[in-house]
Amino acid sequence: MLTSLSPDALTRSVLAVPPLARNADVSLNEAENTKLIRHIEAGGIRTLLYGGNANFYHIALSEYDQVLGYLSEAAGADTLVIPAAGPAYGMMMDQAKIVRKYKFPTVMILPHTGVTTSDGVEAGVRRFVQAAGLPALLYIKHDGYIEPENVKRLADDRIISGIKYATVRTDPAKDDYLKRLVQQVDRRLIISGIGEQPAIVHLKDFGLGGFTSGCVCVAPKLSAAMLEHIRAKNWEQAEVIRQTFRPLEDLRNAINPIRVLHEAVRLAGIANTGPLIPLMSNLGETDHAPVREAAKRLLDADRS
Repeated sequence: MLTSLSPDALTRSVLAVPPLARNADVSLNEAENTKLIRHIEAGGIRTLLYGGNANFYHIALSEYDQVLGYLSEAAGADTLVIPAAGPAYGMMMDQAKIVRKYKFPTVMILPHTGVTTSDGVEAGVRRFVQAAGLPALLYIKHDGYIEPENVKRLADDRIISGIKYATVRTDPAKDDYLKRLVQQVDRRLIISGIGEQPAIVHLKDFGLGGFTSGCVCVAPKLSAAMLEHIRAKNWEQAEVIRQTFRPLEDLRNAINPIRVLHEAVRLAGIANTGPLIPLMSNLGETDHAPVREAAKRLLDADRS
């Protein structure tokens, strides 16, 4: 695992956002998680971001140390691993004490929905960073969470290592908030955070630094190739790959992004992800067939 951040650390690779495999009793399944990590790394991906898809929203503080200990040892020597903290302020401050035990170069703060203000989020990020002793990866997922002016102050003071931008728009090219954000913050610090589907628009039209992906866990070679085509401005080739990912992404959007990805990794035969911890639940049997078909087709395309 990498223990320092180079200037291009967050953009040198697609940022994989994997699920976290669990045993039947919902304890951590290290063997199956390692299978998934090796599959992702074999496809050329060198950043692992454990956040929403890993259900860090509902992780128990009592197992946080164990999970971070495993993640700090599981990845290859040249792989950047980024765990998450939060989303509640009290939780993230308790987690900061545990983060200090390890050598993660940054930690993503999960966005809290509801009882927040923009100034309050800025203050919370600053206090977490001070307590954890490392910069935070800011995660923006909905309007009203934090204003671009607050983000600029965090960036100027080097409180944040980067920004995962994941606010869903009907048309990603029409995004007034993102237009404001790139005027306030170095756009290379901003990572498109919604997978392959808006990535071309985000990187081409807004100049963002890179993109995250959940479906990269199924098809890492394809996702890595898509990023290479975008950077080479091979837009048609990048679009072909984007469309290859679309069937599984459409199922994620129609049902639930976390639940579908969790099951897709298992149904494709990559790793047995097991049960989702509450307050989430696994897909019902009726959804398995379309997810299995889409996941296996994507995996076959990755191997071809």
